[in-house]
Amino acid sequence: IQTWQKELPNNRLVKHLTHCALGYGCPAALNLFQGREEGPLPTSPGCNAGCLGCISLQESCEPPSPQERIAFVPTPQEIAEVALRHIRHVEEAVVSFGQGCEGEPLLAADVIRDAIRIIRSQTDQGTINLNSNASLPLKIAELADAGLDSLRISMNSARKDTYQAYFRPRYAFEAVMQSAREMKSRGKFVSINLFVFPGLTDAPKEAQALQEFITENG
Repeated sequence: IQTWQKELPNNRLVKHLTHCALGYGCPAALNLFQGREEGPLPTSPGCNAGCLGCISLQESCEPPSPQERIAFVPTPQEIAEVALRHIRHVEEAVVSFGQGCEGEPLLAADVIRDAIRIIRSQTDQGTINLNSNASLPLKIAELADAGLDSLRISMNSARKDTYQAYFRPRYAFEAVMQSAREMKSRGKFVSINLFVFPGLTDAPKEAQALQEFITENG
């Protein structure tokens, strides 16, 4: 951490992630400072869903969120500085937007797009990943064209009623499928971060819907 602070003394993202590492023991922040695997790039304080189990914001505090959400949007340059240092020092490095200490990164898509362009203007190494609810397919397309390599879609279900009951989205459920298609049509990688509820996720209708989602969207 001291090395990072010395090299990037005015970078607010480094300061934020220092708190995540030392205050919360966040595995992603620890990865960054220990020079391994997937480095986090939290960006967005806003969100367009109201997930029942959100781990960065619970207005009712029942249960309380285990960590505070990032309170600012870093600049593209701040993001790029963190990403480039991680990519240059880590073998098979991954840098990821959409962390547990932020809302939905697509709400800061323009900043992320500009950061990706800076990163890709300086290196073609590393994987740039987005963890997202995939709610804004046009923004996904913009990010893919800028150099986003991978999209990891957060879901609890491929059935609309089950999905909406947990995510409480302020966007169309169908947008999630369209975002997957935008990435796949550009030859990009897409995976699903499936929030599993035993007794629900393994119900036959849920399993069938998930299989159909994967098949239909490639």
